[in-house]
Amino acid sequence: MSAGDTIYAESTAPGRAAVAVVRISGRNTWECLVGLGITQALTPRSAALRRLRDPGLGLDLDQALVLWFPAPASFTGEDVAELQVHGGRTVVAAIAAVLSRMDDVRAAEPGEFTRRAVLNGRLDLTEAEGLIDLIDAETEAQRQQAVRQMGGALGRMYESWRHGLIARLAHLEAYIDFPEEELPIDLVRDCKADLAGISEEMSTHLADRRRGELLRDGYRVAIVGPPNAGKSSLLNCIAGRDVAIVSERAGTTRDVIEVRLSLAGYPVILADTAGIRDALDEIEEEGVARARAWAGEADLRLIVVDIGSPVEANRTILEFGAGHHLVVGNKIDAQMNVEDHPRALEGMILVSATTGAGVLELLDRLKDEAVASMGVGEAPALTRERHRAALSDCVGALTRFHGWSGGEERLELAVEDLRRAADALGRITGKTDVEELLDVIFRDFCIGK
Repeated sequence: MSAGDTIYAESTAPGRAAVAVVRISGRNTWECLVGLGITQALTPRSAALRRLRDPGLGLDLDQALVLWFPAPASFTGEDVAELQVHGGRTVVAAIAAVLSRMDDVRAAEPGEFTRRAVLNGRLDLTEAEGLIDLIDAETEAQRQQAVRQMGGALGRMYESWRHGLIARLAHLEAYIDFPEEELPIDLVRDCKADLAGISEEMSTHLADRRRGELLRDGYRVAIVGPPNAGKSSLLNCIAGRDVAIVSERAGTTRDVIEVRLSLAGYPVILADTAGIRDALDEIEEEGVARARAWAGEADLRLIVVDIGSPVEANRTILEFGAGHHLVVGNKIDAQMNVEDHPRALEGMILVSATTGAGVLELLDRLKDEAVASMGVGEAPALTRERHRAALSDCVGALTRFHGWSGGEERLELAVEDLRRAADALGRITGKTDVEELLDVIFRDFCIGK
């Protein structure tokens, strides 16, 4: 892969559609347009209807709306063209065939357009990550978070902190390097005070209970409980379709079955798991092990018990009730006067997976839990483990810096910690060591983006 090549790709999803978009970027972009039979001048950022031709075969390919974005005012910072053509597969394939025969022109790698935008300073790394999050967004809250990050809110906050560190670093280095200037000792004290404020802001940002990451990945809810408590029936009732096999035979569910929901615009992953009991064979044993593993990693456990089986219900609640959980008493349709039933424990949500009674109340409770864990606040949220690791490194370096208590030699070491803190912040936005991060950042991008 050469950064000097001109690249092309279909930017819309492949398949039959009314319109497809082919994007071209690089120094030979105009030559690519000429090679497709476009010889008339194009007004930058204005659509023009042009006929595309295969010069080698002398055949018309399609009529296209052509957009021309000369460098540097383009998405990638290079010359860019977009061809809006009819969405038949053969149309796109024919255009790609013509482009592939040109010198120094090749098909783009996944995420290469956005990668070039980062390398050419059109986006920082957090904005690029916001772009892929926007493409992947499945709920309204995910979309809002991604739009804020793509718009630069997260990057601006990190860069503001980094600039603050660099400014104090410059003052302290001047204090060390130019002693003849007799800079006031208060300068060191004031820098430490300013940096303490920045460090506190970072620590608050880190102590967010992984709110932004949960919103990106989904709030994981494990449905756990004994066999035949109605876990699979409850999943089907909530999903509104038969996603899990329901049977009177115990041990039917052997694997984890996941359903993705949007509750008040927040993503929730609801997982039906195998009934917890002493397994009868190795397959069921594996299913129970997977159920326990999923429940151990879940953000919330939905403990489903049969309201008519109090001994088993209490045993299940004791086993899974230590973590964050809600208790659901199922099969109320089979009980008379369940409101007066002594086993209707305080805080238990009573439902019938068969009739749907109580399920709306359960969904309201799940929605409240999801909003409390993922609610979008005023400050931009930390959205990736990569950011969290770099910020933790930064706070650790600042903590070591604040451990300095006097002495010129120690001050030089403390300033080195401050430099490391600034470098850690720079890794988030790509201001330092960007090359080593690019493969990790862009490996999840799609072709043409």
